[in-house]
Amino acid sequence: MENPLPLIPAKRYFTIGEVSDLCGVKPHVLRYWEQEFTQLRPMKRRGNRRYYQHHEVLMIRSIRDLLYDQGFTISGARNRLQEIVQTDRDKRRNSAVILDGVDVFEAGDLVPDDFEDSVDSEDSESDRPDLSMGSVAHQRLQLVRRELFEIRDLLSPAY
Repeated sequence: MENPLPLIPAKRYFTIGEVSDLCGVKPHVLRYWEQEFTQLRPMKRRGNRRYYQHHEVLMIRSIRDLLYDQGFTISGARNRLQEIVQTDRDKRRNSAVILDGVDVFEAGDLVPDDFEDSVDSEDSESDRPDLSMGSVAHQRLQLVRRELFEIRDLLSPAY
């Protein structure tokens, strides 16, 4: 069985040597991939030193998987990566369409101002389950929960 790649540390920037170790690819291969995959654009600082961000490390791992494990050619991997990026864009657009027209609210707005008026005064606190929010607030929380799951799915590597 092949050794799994190490976990990516919680850092903002990675040098080419660190990325090489994290992805199991030599630095000269990373420089070559920058020319072949337009999505891969590390920041360059003094002396042309490359600094990769977390999402670029994930992309390099995806490219490595496509080329080495799945047997894609450079051209095939480039096309597959573009498909993945397009799918992610479509997901984001669909999320925006779904959320279009939905009121944006702050954390303090979770319980509506008129909540006290909307609760039946005949209900006693002990008769109801421990839900201190009305159905409007519950629907808002469900919407936020769904949106958070969609954000999580967008951020997790899908390739």
